[in-house]
Amino acid sequence: MTTETDEAARHKAKMEKRKAVQDAEVASKTLEKGLLIVNTGPGKGKSTAAFGLILRALGHGWRVGVVQFIKGAWDTGERRALEAFGERIAWHSMGEGFTWETQDKARDIAAATRAFDKAKELMADPTIGLLVLDEMNIALRYDYLPLAEVVETLKNRRDGLHVVVTGRNAKPELIEAADLVTEMGQVKHHFAAGVKAQKGIEF
Repeated sequence: MTTETDEAARHKAKMEKRKAVQDAEVASKTLEKGLLIVNTGPGKGKSTAAFGLILRALGHGWRVGVVQFIKGAWDTGERRALEAFGERIAWHSMGEGFTWETQDKARDIAAATRAFDKAKELMADPTIGLLVLDEMNIALRYDYLPLAEVVETLKNRRDGLHVVVTGRNAKPELIEAADLVTEMGQVKHHFAAGVKAQKGIEF
């Protein structure tokens, strides 16, 4: 046997073992349930990841809900694209901008409360398979919503409903309740080099 043939045989044997381990791991997972997913951390991509999951759900014929807790009248590419799915998308931008823009806590609390009411309405809708609560972590961080009530509501969602909560600084209680938590780390960001928010990348 040549060295090249030996290497190919070793690789094949290694991958056969790896496949057996992987197949056994996959076969051991038998549960199916609606997930509570949290995308948090200082890095870019938390909402972007949630919108990617929306596309996956739409590809399987699901109906999807989106409630934006901070972003209000922003004209974003994701909203334009996803609203092309018509009745399969229930999109609600309920925020009035970031807290440093409104500078009015009472107004921010009122907007967050309206958004949470809409979220509960969509959670009760049996036609919704995936619900994205965009930037809800920001509303929780600034105490615009009662944390215990929010966590309890999410934990007691109807069977089969997947919920994604995005935003920095996820509360420990929400992390504890979640099935999947991803923390986006920031290694490098173009803002630091003076690059402004750009259409198609940031919005």
